[in-house]
Amino acid sequence: MAYASASDGVRLYYEEAGKGTPIVFVHEFSGDLRSWEAQIQHFSRNYRCIAFNARGYPPSDVPGRVSSYSPDRAVEDVVDVMRHLRIPKAHIFGCSMGAQSTLHFGLNHPRMAITLTAVGAGSGSSGTREEQKRTADTNARRYEDEGLEAALARVAKAPNRVQLGQKNPRAWADFRRRFMEHSAQGCAFSQRGIQGKRPSLLTLERRFRTLKVPTHLICGDEDPSALEASVFIKRVCPAARLTVAPATGHLVNLEESELTNRLTEQFYADVAKKN
Repeated sequence: MAYASASDGVRLYYEEAGKGTPIVFVHEFSGDLRSWEAQIQHFSRNYRCIAFNARGYPPSDVPGRVSSYSPDRAVEDVVDVMRHLRIPKAHIFGCSMGAQSTLHFGLNHPRMAITLTAVGAGSGSSGTREEQKRTADTNARRYEDEGLEAALARVAKAPNRVQLGQKNPRAWADFRRRFMEHSAQGCAFSQRGIQGKRPSLLTLERRFRTLKVPTHLICGDEDPSALEASVFIKRVCPAARLTVAPATGHLVNLEESELTNRLTEQFYADVAKKN
C-alpha cells in the first residue's frame, strides 16, 4: 500500500495509474478515492492519474483530534501528495468537499494547477457560517452516536443523491458499500473541522475575480446549492466555464460518468490549445 506523509505526519493512502500529464482527484465527503474509478479507467490511458483518501478515511490515518482537520489542511494535503510524488503541476479534479478544496487549491497555489475541475462545488455551504457550524455539529454527533448505517439511511434519502440509485442501481450499491467502510469518527471530525468551517463560496467574489487558472464547474440541475454556487463563480470568474447536467443530482461524475469524461477531455484539449 502506498502512502504520502502530510506535513503534520498524517499518512495519506493513494493509488495511481497511467503515465503522462498528472491529474489529482479529490473525493467528496461521502466517498473516497474509489469514487473516481470511472474517471481513472478513462484518463489513465493518456494521463497519470492519482487519487487519495483524505485524512479520516481509512486506510489513510484518522487523526484523533478535530484540530487536525480544517479546510486549509485539506488543501495542503493535496499539495503534500503532489510533493511526495514530485509533481510540480497537475490538473486538479474534485467533487463536493473535494471540489471546495480544488477551488481553494487554485486560489492558494495557482502555479501548481494546470486546470481546476469542480463537480458539485458549494453544496451545503450557501448559508451563514453559524448555520454551517450548527449543521456540521449535528451531523458529527449523529455519526458518533448512531454510526454509519444510520448516516447512510439519511444520505440515501437526500434529494440531490437519489438520482444515482434511479439511474444506476449497481453504482448506487457500490456507493453504499464503500460508505459503510468509512470511519464514523473520521466522518465526525471531517464534519466539525472541514465542513463546519469552510467559507461559503458566495463570499469569495473578490478572490474568484482574480483567479486565472482555467476552471470547469460541473453540476447537476437537481443540486440547487451547487448550482447556485457554480453560476455565481461563472459570473464573477473570467477563467471559469460552466456545464449543467440535466436531470442529474450531486454526484455527476458517478451519475453521468461518460458525460463527465467527455467534457473534461474537451476542457483539457481546449486549455492545451491556448498554451
